[in-house]
This record gives sequence, C-alpha cells and structure tokens, in this order.
Amino acid sequence: MTVEIGDLASILLENAQDKLAVVDEVGTYLYVNEASRSILGYEPDQLVGESSQEYIHPDDRQPVADKFQQIGGAGKSSASVRYRHATRSGEWVWLESRFTDLPDDTLEGYVVSSRDISRQVAAEHDRRTAESRLQTIAGTVGDVLWMFNSDWTELLFVNPAYEAVFGQPVEDLEANPREFLEVVHPDDVSRVTETMRRVSDGESVDIEYRVNPTADYSRWVWVRSEPIIEDGEVDRIVGFSRDITDRRRRERQLVIMDNLLRHNLRNDLSVMLGNAECIARDGDDPSREHAAIIRRQGQELLDTAAKQREIIELLTEGSAPASVDLVPVVTESIETIRDRHPNATIETTSPDTAIARAVTEIELAVAELLENAVRHEPHGEPELSVTVRSHPETISVAIRDNCPPIPEVEFRILTGDWKMDDVYHTSGLGLWLVYWVVDLSDGNITFDRSETGNTITLTLPRDRT
Repeated sequence: MTVEIGDLASILLENAQDKLAVVDEVGTYLYVNEASRSILGYEPDQLVGESSQEYIHPDDRQPVADKFQQIGGAGKSSASVRYRHATRSGEWVWLESRFTDLPDDTLEGYVVSSRDISRQVAAEHDRRTAESRLQTIAGTVGDVLWMFNSDWTELLFVNPAYEAVFGQPVEDLEANPREFLEVVHPDDVSRVTETMRRVSDGESVDIEYRVNPTADYSRWVWVRSEPIIEDGEVDRIVGFSRDITDRRRRERQLVIMDNLLRHNLRNDLSVMLGNAECIARDGDDPSREHAAIIRRQGQELLDTAAKQREIIELLTEGSAPASVDLVPVVTESIETIRDRHPNATIETTSPDTAIARAVTEIELAVAELLENAVRHEPHGEPELSVTVRSHPETISVAIRDNCPPIPEVEFRILTGDWKMDDVYHTSGLGLWLVYWVVDLSDGNITFDRSETGNTITLTLPRDRT
C-alpha cells in the first residue's frame, strides 16, 4: 500500500531535514522522505514496505512498541520516544521520534517525525560520565567541593565532606543554600557575606573563618571562591573549603610559645646586661674585659630574638606575594646600612623601576644580606655592590661583597640545601629569614663564592599585572 501526497506537500516533505515517515498499525513503513538518505544512509524506497521494528535496536524495541501502543489510548493522539535506528553502514544512530495519529482520515496510518540526536546523546553520556567521576573523586577527598549559582540561591553541587566540616546535613543546604550561614561563627558572618557579594560581582576571593556550632565553632576553614563567567556575566560560583583547624592551632601555639620565650629572654638578658654594666663601671681591668664579652654576646642574643620574632610573624601571618618595586626597596635598605655603617662603600646599579611579585618582607631579606656582608668584612672596610636587573620573566638583585668565602653551612641555608633538623653552628637566624622570604615569594637564591668575595643573587617573578 502507498500513500498519496499532494505536489506542494510532497515538495515540503522531501526537503525537510527531519526524517518523516508514515507507518501502518503494525509499524510497516508506508512512506519515507528524502531525509532518510542523510540520516540513515537508506534510499526512501529501500525502507517502504519494510517493518520499522526490524531496524530498531533490540534493546529499544519494547519501549518503542509501548509508546506506539499509547497512541489513541486515554485520548492521546501522540507520543515521543528515544531509540537507536540501524543505518545502512551497520551502525546505530539515535533518533527522537514523535508518533502522531491525525484526527481525520487524511492518511491511513501514523505520522512519525524523527530527528537525529546522536550528538546530544553522546554529550549527555559524556556529562554523566564526568559527573560520576567527579562524584567519585569528591567523595574521597577531605576538602569540601561545592558549586552555587551566581547569587547563592541554588546549590548545584556539594560533596559529602561538607557534613563533617560544617556540622550540618547536606539536605539542609540543598533545601536552603544560604543555610550554611547558620553554622558560621556569628562574629564572622558579616565578612563571609561580604565575600559572597564580591564573588557574585566577578572577583576571585579567599577567606578564613570559623564554622560548626556543634564543635563550639572550633573548626577553621580556608575557603577559595571562583566566579565562572559566561558571556560577560557570572553564571555560577565554584570553590572549595579546607579544614585548617590544625594549622591554626599550631600557629596559635607557636605565637604563645614565642611570646613567652621572647618575654623571658628579654627580661633575663636585661638583667644580665645591667649587671655587666655594673661590672664594667666598677670592676678592675680583667673584669671589664669579661663584662664587654657578656655585653656583646647579650646584645647578639637580643638581635637574634628580634629576628626570631620577624620569622614568626612571616610564617604565621600568611603573607602573599604582591606587586613590589625592588628599586626603592634596595635604595632604602642601602641608606639604612650607610647610616649604621658610615665606613661601608656601596655601589648600586639599577633601572628606574623593577616590579616583581614578592611578599612585603622582601625588604627585610635585602637588608639582612647587606648587614651580614658589612659585619663579616674582617678589615673594617666593607665594599659592596648591588645590581638590580629586569629580565623577561624575572627580576634579580645581586649583592657582591669583599668578605672571605662564606662557610658552606651558611650558603646552603640560603639555597635551601641544608635540612632544618641538621645539627650545625650558624651565625644566627638572619639567613633563614632571607631564605623563607624568597621562598614565600616563589623565587630562588643562587650563590657564588671566591677568595675575593661572595655574590648572592635573589631572583623573583616579574609582576605581569
């Protein structure tokens, strides 16, 4: 049996990009348009008279038959279904078909409109696979991974680690995405809400705050938030929350011990130096010589305590690299050294500006290297040269002195090759301060020593902002 199609209708049907067909009540093709050639590889007359069921993937035949049976039942005149249809090359193409029973007797059969959704199905499969992998990864990490919409009113994703860190069921967060503010320490809520606003405006932000009322807000989290921008607008916000409770606890313990030690050390040294002053004033010549030794060593201990404090502040305050012009940093450090040591000769070579990425304490590092060079010149005539250079990717500061070759342990501290737990005798904490400042700035230190002097070069990333 064939289906008669009017001339105009025939032209429209044959030029349609969707596969259009007419099937009878048992699914036999009565008519197929030209789109079958591009979609399936079959000529229309190759399908007419064939059972459509024979071309459907075996796993999909029953769902298609069920949908086909729904037409006409319960007042339904159409139904849609997805399935795989064979191609002439022996492969399968995904179709989304709509079966329609026309309300009149114009056609003796059912109209089937089908479109190729193979790419869509493949994309959905890839997305489900990616989501499954993400769920697997997210379920095994300790960090809280999450995603919200642009105004924080819809939770798009959160992994199970949320409950352990924040002390709140995931279901509560899913029901009301802003519910997590209820488990933020009251004193931190305003900072958190301000951070949320900034991220919604397109800014990348990180913040540390206290959470989890069930643990008396004793948990600290470090939260990094990134806006995802599409077509110039913030579409969603992703980030992670890391439990840093142990780190904050160690920092607090370190500060407490530092304060106690520094207080006791300064008090005891003040007493010792006071007594040394009395001996130097009232004692005989040998006693005054011993008093001078006590005073000199005591002052060195006070200087060490001051450097120790600078190191504690550097390591606990979480300094982050920022834009720093090294030319004025070096200039100011040199002026300070000249004021302290008028006999020092210091030559400088530098461009007008040299913008690097470094922590603000880089000035302490430069001053420490200059001070160290001046103090270790044995003849009281220190000669130094400081050269600042701009390179395509870096900024370097080279400090050359006329001191004897620096001991191996000292320069290995500077280059990071000496383990902190190794036993050694060093002149103090100053070189450790230099090393950690450069390390926190994502830079490096190189060292060259000879019989005529030493050259220490600090290399820092060049600022590109």
